[in-house]
Amino acid sequence: MKLTFAGAADTVTGSRYLLDSGGRQVLLDCGLFQGFKKLRDRNWAAFALPPREIDRVVLSHAHLDHSGYLPALVRDGFKGQVIATEATRELCEILLRDSARLQEEEAEFANRHGYSKHAPARPLYTSEDAERALSRIVTVDFDEDFDLGDGIAARFLPAGHLLGAAIVRLQRGHRTLVFSGDLGRPNDLVMQPPRTVESADTLIVESTYGDRNHADDDPEAVLGRVIRETAARGGTILIPSFAVGRAQTLLYAMYRLKERDEIPEIPVFLDSPMAVDATRLYRRFQHDHRLTPEQCAGMYRTAKLITTPDESKRLATLRGPLIIISASGMATGGRVLHHLKRLVPDPANHVVFAGFQAPGTRGAHLVGGAREVKIHGDWHPVRAGVTQLDGFSAHADGDELIAWMRGFRSAPKQVYVTHGEPEAADRLRVRIETELGWHARVPEHLESVDLPL
Repeated sequence: MKLTFAGAADTVTGSRYLLDSGGRQVLLDCGLFQGFKKLRDRNWAAFALPPREIDRVVLSHAHLDHSGYLPALVRDGFKGQVIATEATRELCEILLRDSARLQEEEAEFANRHGYSKHAPARPLYTSEDAERALSRIVTVDFDEDFDLGDGIAARFLPAGHLLGAAIVRLQRGHRTLVFSGDLGRPNDLVMQPPRTVESADTLIVESTYGDRNHADDDPEAVLGRVIRETAARGGTILIPSFAVGRAQTLLYAMYRLKERDEIPEIPVFLDSPMAVDATRLYRRFQHDHRLTPEQCAGMYRTAKLITTPDESKRLATLRGPLIIISASGMATGGRVLHHLKRLVPDPANHVVFAGFQAPGTRGAHLVGGAREVKIHGDWHPVRAGVTQLDGFSAHADGDELIAWMRGFRSAPKQVYVTHGEPEAADRLRVRIETELGWHARVPEHLESVDLPL
């Protein structure tokens, strides 16, 4: 079997792993590249293999850096099944439709205002492409074997990262490949811990936080302090958030803070239609997370749910103190951009980033201390406060990744460290070799290797 690292090999985005087994082509994940322009340009390049030659796609989870290229793959000729858990399919319905809509809207906006370098600007894919991709998804439960052909049995194991998020285990005979997907944290506020895996001949492991550990600071306490201080001066707290997973964790944290009277009773608005839809799913997939039905209800009623564009625009007429949670989490697109333009020039306001910011994104620039930010072709001064909270991350940190790997009863013959920035991936590689004594390496983009599977 041959494995080609078609994405996430020199960056934290664009998760794509192509398996060639006896002429059968299986793609693990089908994600979008995000961040720097040179990475985003890969979304427009020809795929590593003509999509019509790919037999199956297996999705670890629904986040766009793992699923967001599916509509383009289907448009360009892929006709096979996309296999995922039920929750992943439900979330893909939200995320892929929204991704297509945003791309169409942003292309139209760019053409109308003339700030695009391309004439005309066009979306990577359309809403019609997204619907065709969604029609190809079939679901499989956790811990249920499914056949990928050529004698390969696959299984999803809970990854604890997001509703439906899975570790993917492939087995042929006595040989096993394990793909970690994105691993959650053992003590996450909302999600169950990732499943321990006993063995693998080959392990592909993510390294988003491979070079560091999450801060010891209680993220709830830091969030509470920012809210109290900003509210005291009548400002607005804007939280760019991933609509799926992170927004729900933030709502639950605010529910807990309010229950303990640690923040004032100020309005909270969830301004993201797909975050609203995703929040409702936590009641359906009760076994995927730690929350009781009562806690789910508390999370749900913490915020006023904003769905329509007119409701979103009316938020601009409100005066603080108030809290707005809006997508996207790295401020790369979505409604949050309109709020940023309005709020960052005012020092009374505060912007809180509650997760990883990929290099090259607006979020990374703002967290890095940018004095101005470019949005919709115009530059805006940054006078508002900016805080990053890593403690709400849904990714295991360096120590947690090593602890998860210590759960293996026997050492893999080879570990490939992916889905991390170069420094993070290499640091985790060094730790795997020195602390675990395993063979590990960081592959290059489009590198192919032979597997003992």
